[in-house]
Amino acid sequence: MTSVPAKVAVIGCGISGAVCASTLAKNGISVTLFESARGPGGRMSQRRETTEDGKELHFDHGAPYFSASNTDVLRLISEWQSKGLVAEWKEKIATFDCTSKQFLEIQEEGSDKKYVGVPGMNSICKSLCQEPGVQSRFGVGVGKLEWLDNEDSWSLMGLNGKSLGYFKGVVTSDKSTFSQRFTNVTGKPVPIDMGKFPEIPLKMTEIPVNPCFALMLAFEEPLTEIPIRGFSFKSSKVLHRAFCDSSKPGRSRNSECWVLHSTPEYAQDVISQTGLQKPSSATLAKVAEELFQEFQSTKLSIPQAFFKKAHRWGSAFPATSVAGDEKCLWDAKKRLAVCGDFCVSPNVEGAIISGLAAAAKCSEVLCRL
Repeated sequence: MTSVPAKVAVIGCGISGAVCASTLAKNGISVTLFESARGPGGRMSQRRETTEDGKELHFDHGAPYFSASNTDVLRLISEWQSKGLVAEWKEKIATFDCTSKQFLEIQEEGSDKKYVGVPGMNSICKSLCQEPGVQSRFGVGVGKLEWLDNEDSWSLMGLNGKSLGYFKGVVTSDKSTFSQRFTNVTGKPVPIDMGKFPEIPLKMTEIPVNPCFALMLAFEEPLTEIPIRGFSFKSSKVLHRAFCDSSKPGRSRNSECWVLHSTPEYAQDVISQTGLQKPSSATLAKVAEELFQEFQSTKLSIPQAFFKKAHRWGSAFPATSVAGDEKCLWDAKKRLAVCGDFCVSPNVEGAIISGLAAAAKCSEVLCRL
């Protein structure tokens, strides 16, 4: 590796930020990755839960799997497969009609491959943020980003007001960095005022999102009445899709674990009543029961689950893309990049493409400093 020419802060360790950080490091640029959560993954996180009797359960409660057609993304997937981080999930996907109580549009053999992280969806991000040249700081939220003209660099401060350091460039893959939602949730000012960066379109400051509640379920016995391990719902105002986590490669078969996702409309209705703050235990319990009852109403012989817990994704699923052909947003003068699935397409492949684009923009400029 060449001598380190510059130091970059990457905010957010979902797949877009992790791919960007890893690519920058491979290009010889020192990276510090900040993530407010306890671990990497973002929407590709895996949730670990422990039951009252000590049984450990794991759920991919965000993105259930991903597909790809982009050449650069397929190259990365091949690398990840060779390292044992990714495997193909060969189950068929279908649609379940809640009116006729039948499965429709069952996926044909030879259609798009479905990939999953092994042993969890977060395995890819875990590996990327541990690569040489990447320093990862988890549980550290960024409360303020300030461009210093006289220093030709960025100053970052934590939510507690303490300095996080100075950087020659910044990449943010976290929408809350520039969204009013940050203030609505925390009561604090938005970390960065995008109005000061004319190279970044103002239209992206408030990206529309589709909220979602995820329900994690565990059963003592396999749900043998369900012939399909992953499906979307038709004619349901409550449920959007369901996936059997324990059918994926590298997962435990000790219990049958499922994840259900609500419709955006259902989630928005709950949020309109309870607000954007962290939902209470009572709210989550009510949501869990309503989603489970809808699941049972399919007449698919769903028994009682021994584990049942809901999680809210308030703004993880973007409803639009904002970067066009550029794949990321970039201010060359101040070396500020914005990347994420909201820049390209609202899926894992879009997030990876955007992270690669942001790394390319930063590398081109920073390697000359």
